[in-house]
Amino acid sequence: MADPTNHNQAGEVAPSTVDKQAPSVAEEHAPSTDSPEATDIPTANAPDPKAANPETNPNAAKPVATPPKREKPAAKAAVGEKPAAAEEKPAAAAKAAKKEKAPSVEDKPFVEFIEQDYLPALQKAIAQQGVQDLQVSFAKQKMPITGFESAQECWQIIGSWKEKGQRQFNLYFPEEDIQGKKGFSCNEGKKPSTLESFLIDERKITLDLLVFGLVQRLDGQKWLGIN
Repeated sequence: MADPTNHNQAGEVAPSTVDKQAPSVAEEHAPSTDSPEATDIPTANAPDPKAANPETNPNAAKPVATPPKREKPAAKAAVGEKPAAAEEKPAAAAKAAKKEKAPSVEDKPFVEFIEQDYLPALQKAIAQQGVQDLQVSFAKQKMPITGFESAQECWQIIGSWKEKGQRQFNLYFPEEDIQGKKGFSCNEGKKPSTLESFLIDERKITLDLLVFGLVQRLDGQKWLGIN
């Protein structure tokens, strides 16, 4: 019987070609120790091409860039324009100032209005009509009209001057209110006998209207100007 350990004896089984080719195949696919090279041998530990860095792995899939969400730009204020919050404060202040507007002269107490505003304005207006010696007074007394002797005292503006006799007029305020009822009388050296209503059709009496109304009434009496 032949010794199986003796490879030179006759009848020895020749080695398989697979065994001869295995070292060469392994060497062919073995990486070089000089420099790293990629191999095409599949391996279970190979990274996912999608997860690999595309800069080092050309087979890696490039991620799809997601466009950034566009936000609505905030409205830009014009040069010199103040923010809305800053504008509300001046607007509110202006509104408050409008509500707190200074009262007009007509809102003054009755006596104060007559003495401080009406009498000076009336004297100036009548003087501009050519009357130089006008005497004006303001008093609370009985009406100097026939038939009104028993009436209560009321505030009156009494004006008089000398021109072709003694001319006198009285403007009455029985309610002590320029917006209330008013009366008028006039005479030339005699006691007046007629009491007239004065500015009864006007809804709101102002300083200018009160002056104009009396000057117009005196002019209608032909006491002013060249009359």
